[in-house]
Amino acid sequence: MMFRRLLTYAIAAGALLFAAVPAIADNLVVMKNFDYSPMALTIPVGGTVIWKNLDGEPHTVVSVEGAFRSGALDQNDTFSFTFKKAGTYKYVCSIHPKMMATITVK
Repeated sequence: MMFRRLLTYAIAAGALLFAAVPAIADNLVVMKNFDYSPMALTIPVGGTVIWKNLDGEPHTVVSVEGAFRSGALDQNDTFSFTFKKAGTYKYVCSIHPKMMATITVK
């Protein structure tokens, strides 16, 4: 009986963890080849976006409107921000201003 209960809990915990992974992956923006990918992302209010630098050069994530700002991110560094208000958020890399992208929060 105890084994069945533990097995049931383990399966339930695994299912919850597996269900959360796509949401995280869907809100991931990578910096690679001096671009953000994806360049446009739509998320719900309360969603968190994670940016990860895959380039060998540092990059930043800076909101044009001043809503968020990362420091310089070296290769494999990450930055995250939780969007609490609906709107369109344009951002750039302050080191490489040709890198531009948009988050739409609905």
